[in-house]
Amino acid sequence: MKAVVQRRYGSAVLGDLDVPVPGQGEVLLEVRAAGVDMGTWHLLSGKPYLLRVIGFGFRGPKSPVPGRDVSGVVTAVGPQVTEFAVGDEVFGTCDGAFAEYAVTQAKRLARKPAGLSFAEAAAVPISGGTALQGLRSVKAGQRVLVLGAGGGVGSYGVQIARSLGAHVTGVCSTKKVELVRSLGVHEVVDYTVADFTGTYDLVLDCGGHRSLSRLRDAAGKRGTVVIVGSETTEPIFGGFDRSLRALALNLFVPQKLVGLTSAERGDVFEELRVLIEAGEVKPAVDRTFPLSEALEAIDHVYSRRSAGKVVVTI
Repeated sequence: MKAVVQRRYGSAVLGDLDVPVPGQGEVLLEVRAAGVDMGTWHLLSGKPYLLRVIGFGFRGPKSPVPGRDVSGVVTAVGPQVTEFAVGDEVFGTCDGAFAEYAVTQAKRLARKPAGLSFAEAAAVPISGGTALQGLRSVKAGQRVLVLGAGGGVGSYGVQIARSLGAHVTGVCSTKKVELVRSLGVHEVVDYTVADFTGTYDLVLDCGGHRSLSRLRDAAGKRGTVVIVGSETTEPIFGGFDRSLRALALNLFVPQKLVGLTSAERGDVFEELRVLIEAGEVKPAVDRTFPLSEALEAIDHVYSRRSAGKVVVTI
């Protein structure tokens, strides 16, 4: 099969690999599309170095093929798989989505939402699942602020918060204002013109590197701050240190500060499927790239030029 092959951090090429064989509890997918996010760039580059320490491969990547968001068709099932059968159209996550075939655990998949293309479905799992888990505590009538509303997680965050009955304010750059407005937010703030004001019951921080004190101010006296990501060029932590500081600060402040680590599970993706089929959530796909241009797709995301999600099609 054709696949993007990565033997060491910092480089990858399109090459040939054997088609993998599903083991116990696994399925083999004919990959139709793979989502791209900043996590893909981090695992390709091996930066920040914290990633290597926590288990993704110290000297080189554990997975020879990058890519985790996936959609495709089940072509074989391993022992003890009862959830899916050959021919099922599914979406979820795997290790090695930038390939014509990929193996993954059945528990990391759900059935593809009706009405979505494979490219749209591949844009959902990690970003949509992260937003869903970050908004678990939201109740109808509350005020929610989404920072980075025009990005992958943020574009789902504004829609899911709205579906929960919240009043949603999205913060983004000028070129993403129309996208964010089209997703149904109540207010859009262009941070290049003026920063957000006011207080909110929950702040979903998906972009930038605002100080914890600024986020706490936005959360008022008893609000919640959920930190999804924080991109810096610092080589060791790359911004993740802010989540660690938030965890420590929790002991001394009235706000609830959460450094979110989302789970990649089929039941989470099933919740997203229901929301999508109900018309509450739709993927915002910026661009698609063929497998031969997967590295260009990663660069497009890293350059922050994308509005919504980027997808590699196979």
